[in-house]
Parts: sequence; structure tokens; C-alpha cells
Amino acid sequence: MSSASRFSAFLRLVEGPQTLGRGPKFWSGFLVVLVAACVYPMFADSYDVGNNVYFFNWLFMAMGLSLIWGYGGALSFGQTAFFGVAAYAYGVLTINLGDAYGLTLISLLLAVGLSALFAAVLGYFLFFGRISGVFLGIVTLSVTLVLERFMAQTAGPEWAIGAARLNGFNGMGAMPSLTIPWPGGAVVLYPDLPLYYVTLGLLLLVYLGLRILVNSRFGNVLVAIRENPQRAEMLGYDVRKYQLAAFVIGSALAGLSGVLYTSWGNYITPSSMGMTAASLPIVWVAVGGRSDLTTTLVGALGVLVVFQALTVHGSQYALIVMGALLVVTVLIAPRGLVAGLVDLVARRKSRTEGN
Repeated sequence: MSSASRFSAFLRLVEGPQTLGRGPKFWSGFLVVLVAACVYPMFADSYDVGNNVYFFNWLFMAMGLSLIWGYGGALSFGQTAFFGVAAYAYGVLTINLGDAYGLTLISLLLAVGLSALFAAVLGYFLFFGRISGVFLGIVTLSVTLVLERFMAQTAGPEWAIGAARLNGFNGMGAMPSLTIPWPGGAVVLYPDLPLYYVTLGLLLLVYLGLRILVNSRFGNVLVAIRENPQRAEMLGYDVRKYQLAAFVIGSALAGLSGVLYTSWGNYITPSSMGMTAASLPIVWVAVGGRSDLTTTLVGALGVLVVFQALTVHGSQYALIVMGALLVVTVLIAPRGLVAGLVDLVARRKSRTEGN
């Protein structure tokens, strides 16, 4: 296969029918946004740069939930459980292994792998047990809250793994940040320029990788399962395997969010798996538009910014606004506010061209 045909095949996957945005106009706008994100740290102070890294960290979880729920049709309240599993695993590993010789990167891979393994075990019993619909949400939420309650009571000195104490409700701290070995000296990815660009690069790779995935045969089957699982099964597809695969991939992305968040702040607490934390990803994804990766990204980032701005005046106000926003979205734009806006613009454009 020639390089031109390979690029054409790649472009067909990136611009497939399961994702919005295609053609020169979309990718020109995408490039403008990417360039703006790259030059932004040159005009911002270190606090704002670190704050944007915080926003970026949560977008991996949002895209993972979009894959599970938006494309696969399985509503999961368990994303923060996998977030917490990977976050605590990273803390335990790095406190015991240290940050020399690139061991934090190995800890990242092991922690994300552990969250994926946990998701595979849980998902096997869920999907092969034919649990779906509201019961899937109930079970995943129950697992999340059980983990949160368990970690909250690990305050005694007996709750330690090597040199790492779990510290119960107060959470675990003092774990090292991600460190990249370098000939002139290790590069510590602390909330500053290196961490910003590494996180932005990861976000770009995951976004493009998921676009390819959902536009591949796997993604087409996953959407068919979402629309009519009985018909997909009659056509010979093992619905359980596809749903499990999407669940594991989405949960691994939640685990990646947990590791990056823990490395960014050098702490993790059980509250990251509480009821409030478990419900917020649902709001992020629903508001943007769960059935498309781009609307999910835009919506999640917008909601995160608004939520943080509101918490300055009190977290209770922020939660009320988030709840009201979810209700409005469900009643007025069930496909999501961003997705609804895109549809509206497309309809007006088609009417203009028709006239």
C-alpha cells in the first residue's frame, strides 16, 4: 500500500460517520485551536497554566465515558472508581519505588493497567451477566461508593502498603510527580510548562485515537449495539464482548485521569470517589453531547470552567447550577447543548443553501 493510500485510509477513519467534523474547514479550525493552546503558556502565568492542566486531566475521563455511554449505550457511574483505583495505585507505587530512572512512568502504566484490569473483572460480571440499563448504573455507582467508604476508613497505621500510608479520609499525599529521564538531568513534570505540553500531547493522541476507533468496524458495531442490541446480536455479533471492550478502554482513560490528577496535585483523597464526584462526569458528557467525542470535549471543558468559577462563591451553588444544567439539557436538548447547537447551525445552513 502506497503512502497516499495509507493516508487516505487514515483520513477515512478520522473523518468517519460516527464523529462530527470533517473537511478542510473543520481541520483548519482544529489546527487554529491547537496552535492557540500551544502558544497560550507564553502569555499566561504559571498558576493559569497549572489550572488548565487540571482541566485537561478530567477530559480523559469524559472521553472514556463518551465511549462507554455515548457510543456503547451503557450508562456507567463507575468512572470515578477507576479514577481512584489508578490514583491510589500510582501513589503507592511511586512512594515505594521513587522517581528515579523513569520509575514514575512505569508506575503510570501499572496504575492505568490496574484500573483496566479492575474494569475487566467488574465488566465481565456486568455484561456477561446481562446487566444493562438502569441496573448497570446502580451497580457501578454502588461499587464506587463502596470503594469510597472503604478508603475513608483506612486511617490507622495498619493501613499501609510499604512506605505508603493510605491515611483514610485525609487522603494520601507526598507522592512524586511524573519524571522523565533526560541526559542533562531528569525533567520533573510539575504543574508548569513541561506537564502542560505533555498533557496536551496526550489529549491530542487520545482524541485522534478514539476518533479512529469509533469510526472503525469496532465503533460501527458499538453504535449498532447502542441503537438495537437484539438486532446486532441477530447479525452474529457478541454484544457482551464489544460492550466489555468499550468499558475497559473507557475505564482505563478514567484511570489515566486519576494518575495525571495525582501527579499534578501530589495527593488523592477518597472524596474523589464520592457521590458528588461520581455524578459530575455524567453532567460534563451529557451537556456537551455524549454521542460525539468533539462535543464531549467542548462541553466538558466548558462545564469544568463554569464549575470552578462558581465554587469561588460556594460549592453548594456550583452543584445546584450543575444539577439545573443537567435537567435543562435533558428537557430541551437531549443530545447535548453543544451537539444541539451544531445541529441548529447545520439546519440553517442547509435552508440557506436550499434558498
